[in-house]
Amino acid sequence: MQIKEKINEIKNQFDSDFILLSSDEIDKNTISYKYLGRKGLLSTIYPLLSSCDNKDKPKVGKLINDLKTYINDRLSSVESSQNSSDFNKTIDVTLPENILSSGSIHPLTKIVDEIESIFQKIGFSSVYGSEIETDYYNFEALNIPKHHPARDMQDTFYTDYATLLRTHTSGSQIHHMENNTPPVRILSPGRVYRNEDISVRSYCLFHQIEGLYVDRNVTFSDLKSTLEYFAKEFFGSDIKTRFRPSYFPFTEPSAEMDVYWGLDNESDYRITKGTGWLEILGCGMVDPEVFKSVNYDTKIYSGFAFGLGIERIAMLKYGIDDIRLFYNGDIKFLRQFK
Repeated sequence: MQIKEKINEIKNQFDSDFILLSSDEIDKNTISYKYLGRKGLLSTIYPLLSSCDNKDKPKVGKLINDLKTYINDRLSSVESSQNSSDFNKTIDVTLPENILSSGSIHPLTKIVDEIESIFQKIGFSSVYGSEIETDYYNFEALNIPKHHPARDMQDTFYTDYATLLRTHTSGSQIHHMENNTPPVRILSPGRVYRNEDISVRSYCLFHQIEGLYVDRNVTFSDLKSTLEYFAKEFFGSDIKTRFRPSYFPFTEPSAEMDVYWGLDNESDYRITKGTGWLEILGCGMVDPEVFKSVNYDTKIYSGFAFGLGIERIAMLKYGIDDIRLFYNGDIKFLRQFK
């Protein structure tokens, strides 16, 4: 009978392929698809049933099912054998381990954590605010008048006439003072935005950490001693510092703090403009107008504030010469800071 010959032919062909499977010359999935797939060899037998006598169809059907069972059983035996082999496989404990690559803390986060830790030792705590701020909290409450250049659309990202992406974290300090009475001793770290050209030294967003201390009889000497303590803790006990007069609308008097970076190489000359001194932060005594906006009695309370850019500090500490590296997501760059 033609159909029985076809069944035997397929069985013999399968046995030949099965030998190749045992020798790894062909994989199990390929054989399974070849014989049991929707267009496999087994499917070519079913159309031949129509040529059989009705009395022979049950016998032929059984032969086809037996062949299908035979193929499935042989393929299953291979899988069981492979699983058993894997289970009993001897492990060579002298081989090196497969080390999984772990993530790392971003260098900017490391700097923020270190600065917060330094100030926490002298009683400062951190407060956080929204990156979307109103014009009032970002400018007006901080004694920045409407004609100030910082309010220009070219410097600030406005979402509408009264809302913007904050240009500093000082607004968080205003929110905190509105809801807390002195003494106040806080840090306000976070991301800020400025409409600046992107280059090796500037970016449209960066990170700040600002500090505020308000209490009775706070003086400029308190400000200097606090920041000198920070500089020695962060840069080392032998670091030299100096204060230069400056101007900020929310502090009076105002100053900038420099550290002596040195002139040991060409890079030092370039970043310090040949002076050896490098500005790291701005500071000053809080202007009484700022206290009026939060209803603090200026006859009783005084305070100081300071702010520094995290990217600038990180670039100095790690010797990074391009601010864009912090935002590129380059794994090779970030792996250096584990």
